[in-house]
Amino acid sequence: MGTDRLVAVLLLLQRRGQVTAAEVAQELEVSERTARRYLDALGMAGVPVYSVQGRGGGWRLVGGARTDLSGLTAGEARALFLVAGQASAATPAVKAALRKLVQALPEPFRGQAETASASLVVDPQRWGASRVEQRPPAFLDAVQDAVIRGVRVRLGYVDRAGAESVRTVHPLGVVAKGTWWYLVCDTADGLRTFRIDRVSFAEPTGEPVERPEGFDLAESWRAIADEVDRRRTPVEVRALCVPHATGLLRMVVGDRLEVGAAVDGRVEVVIRGYSEYALAGELAGLVDWVEVTGPAGVLDHLASIGAALVARHGVAEPHE
Repeated sequence: MGTDRLVAVLLLLQRRGQVTAAEVAQELEVSERTARRYLDALGMAGVPVYSVQGRGGGWRLVGGARTDLSGLTAGEARALFLVAGQASAATPAVKAALRKLVQALPEPFRGQAETASASLVVDPQRWGASRVEQRPPAFLDAVQDAVIRGVRVRLGYVDRAGAESVRTVHPLGVVAKGTWWYLVCDTADGLRTFRIDRVSFAEPTGEPVERPEGFDLAESWRAIADEVDRRRTPVEVRALCVPHATGLLRMVVGDRLEVGAAVDGRVEVVIRGYSEYALAGELAGLVDWVEVTGPAGVLDHLASIGAALVARHGVAEPHE
């Protein structure tokens, strides 16, 4: 039974004073039987809710009780409001309800809770085709805590070549990209991204983070991810595709496809890839629908692939 549903029922009780199972069912789009289970679960969880039988009856909070969040720790408050952020799978209505709860928090926690709802982005698309599952990196909690508290971090980092460096950064957000976690920071050299599993230590300095004006984590990550994708797929193929085959082409190359204008009954397309040979291999099976117009290196590879296929699988000439 989802905690977000129980929170939604509790907020409904507080707003209306009394509800029926039918009203809860309509609000949450569930059956009345499921609605009664939610109401019973609130009582089992310690919420002072009781039922009134008979005509005009329903469910009420004892003495008009309201949620008391004053007992939350700072960490618990931050965890609650992560559920209301962009990375959450909760419904928009639940997110809105959770964000309203921030007004009931003790003043010292309020700013951190508000920051938490915008501190995390989850991007499920992995780099490449890796299927290796990774454990959460050792310093994930430390850097996320620094983001939420808005303090600078002295960061130890080991790059791809194994060289270690130490720098003080302004942590702005955390991104989950497939199985990898990234810290988005502002640095002396501008906006930078660090893979958190390569962080060797993370020490908060206590100094406040200086956020770039108008910074938005989700928008910044989209720009970063687009740039990384372009670096990983530096070769571009230009081609003409019959309109009904663009869907098939997208199935083969995914979001590396850009569809352009119509030309003489066909559609201009650009396909990005890792190398000219790899792109030629992907497109060789689509020659009935796709005509590659450049670059010359890809055309040469296509010709070589075609010749090799004919040599290996061509039909022998009949004997006279």
